[in-house]
Amino acid sequence: MHDDSVRMSVEEVRALALRTLTAAGLSEAQAGPVAEVITRGERDACASHGLYRLPGCVQTIRFEKFRPDAEPVIEDVSPALVRADAGYGYSLLAFERALPLLTAKARETGLAALAINNCFHFSALWPEVEMIAEAGLAGLAMTPSHAWVAPAGGTRPALGTNPIAFAWPRPEGHPYVFDFATSAIARGDISLHEIAGKPIPEGWGIDSEGRPTTSASEALSGAMLTFGGHKGSALSTMIELMAGPLIGDMTSLQSIDFDDGAKAAPCHGELVLAFCPKRMGLDPEASSQAAETLFATIAGQGARLPSQRRFEARARSLKEGVQVPKTLMDRIHALEL
Repeated sequence: MHDDSVRMSVEEVRALALRTLTAAGLSEAQAGPVAEVITRGERDACASHGLYRLPGCVQTIRFEKFRPDAEPVIEDVSPALVRADAGYGYSLLAFERALPLLTAKARETGLAALAINNCFHFSALWPEVEMIAEAGLAGLAMTPSHAWVAPAGGTRPALGTNPIAFAWPRPEGHPYVFDFATSAIARGDISLHEIAGKPIPEGWGIDSEGRPTTSASEALSGAMLTFGGHKGSALSTMIELMAGPLIGDMTSLQSIDFDDGAKAAPCHGELVLAFCPKRMGLDPEASSQAAETLFATIAGQGARLPSQRRFEARARSLKEGVQVPKTLMDRIHALEL
C-alpha cells in the first residue's frame, strides 16, 4: 500500500459513506441507497463516482432547497407508466421504491416507463440499469444535469453532461452495460484533473471566452464540450427533452438557475425505461441467442465489451479491498466533525 493512500474493504467504504451522510443530517432512508451507490462506484474503480462524491453530497444536504428527510410518493399512473415524486430528496430512494412496480409493469406490457420528478441526482446511471437487468429486463436511463456544456458550434453552456445508460440481461454472468455522459468526459473527471494539477486533453472544454483549453480550471469555469461534435450535441438535446419537458421537469438550464450558485447536485427529473425481452420478442430464446452471438463476435475479435474493466475491478475489490487517496480520506473525516 502506498503511503499516500488508505486500503479499505468494500464494507468499510459503505460504513464510512453511511456514517458521513447521516452525520450531515440525511435521513437513514435517504442515506442507505446513496451510500450503496457510492460504494458501488468505489468498488468498481469508478473513482469519480465513489467516495470522491461524499463532500459534494454533504454540500447538497446543506442546500436550503434540498429535503434530507424526503419521502418519495409513488404513483401508478397507467398500465405502462410509474411516476415517483422524490420530494426534493435524492433520486435513489425514489428509484428503489418504484423499481418493483416498474419491473412488474414491464413484464406485463413488454415496456414500461418510470418518471422520477423533483430529484437531486449526483451519481452514475449504471447502478439503476444494472438493477433492472438483475430482474431479467433490459433497462435504459437518462437524466439532464446543470448547464455546463456548450452545444456543437457554440461557446456558452446550454446543455448538461446528460448521461445515458443501458443494460441487457444475459443468461450467465454480468449483463451488457454501458453508461456514458454525452459530454466529452464526466464533469467529475475534469474536477479530478483539477485536484491533481493535471492538464486535460484537448476537446474536453473551452474557456470563458470560448477558446479551446487544456486547463481543468478554465474548462470548469468556461464550458465543457460534447463528444462526437454535432452527434453528441443532438443526443444530449434529446436527453434534455426526454428527461425534462416530456416528464414535466427541468432542463439543465432551469436546473442551474434553481441551484442559484449553491453548487449542489443538479435537481431535475430522470427517465427510466424497462423492456421485457420475453414479452416483446416473438421467440425469446432466439432473441437471447442472437444477442449472445453478437457479444461473442465482438469479444472474439479482441474488442472489449463496455463495463468489462469495471466488472474485473469489482471482483478484485471484493477480494482485496480498495485504495483511497489519503487526501480524500482527510477531506471526508473533516466532514464528520
